[in-house]
Amino acid sequence: MTKEQHTPEIYLSMPHPCSYLPGRTATTLFVDPRHILNEDDFGRFMASGFRRSGDLVYRPHCQDCQACVPVRVPVREFRPTRSQRRNLRHNESVTVFERPAVFNREHFELYRRYQASRHRGEGMDDPDPGKYMNFLIGRAIDTRFYEFRDGYHLLAVAVVDHLPDGLSAVYTFYDPMQSARGLGVYGVLWEIEQTRQLKLPYLYLGYWIRESRKMAYKTDYRPIEAHVGGRWQRLIG
Repeated sequence: MTKEQHTPEIYLSMPHPCSYLPGRTATTLFVDPRHILNEDDFGRFMASGFRRSGDLVYRPHCQDCQACVPVRVPVREFRPTRSQRRNLRHNESVTVFERPAVFNREHFELYRRYQASRHRGEGMDDPDPGKYMNFLIGRAIDTRFYEFRDGYHLLAVAVVDHLPDGLSAVYTFYDPMQSARGLGVYGVLWEIEQTRQLKLPYLYLGYWIRESRKMAYKTDYRPIEAHVGGRWQRLIG
């Protein structure tokens, strides 16, 4: 095959309402969805600040706004804070199981409860199993589902992409009745340790947005690097 056949086209979307900051208009770079990326190509896009939602590999590209900053944790340097150590102790009874990236009714019901509690009316609380899978799974991408259980109780599911240089935290959902356990925090801490156990350097956390409460938490995991000006550099830590 020629080089041109291997290289996907990159497109710029039409302006649309920003998904992260209300009242703003955004534009998005995205990889030609007809092109199935291999593992190395997908890894290179991730290392360039892209993310994925289902098969759509994208990056915000707004002319007058640079609020969306790709971030990753260099896991060998990470040291948990006091509150993060408390979270780890609080969840010592949790056991994690790796599952294939296929539809699982128990996972889906947990996802629906999570969305109804945390994101009601935002378009993600949809009872359609097909849309759920299309959101989480991509073609030819090494995605795994990790179950967090306390005994037989399913507490959370972390959806993770395996990359040549690390792991990418795609999405985590958990039992809304167990919010006191800090399962979102525990999920990230577990992913950091799992990345380290696999002897890979980075956990990719997606976009940090200072003005968004839902995204601002990512700088709690330090040190953290940001992709700014075409290269990764230390943001905090």
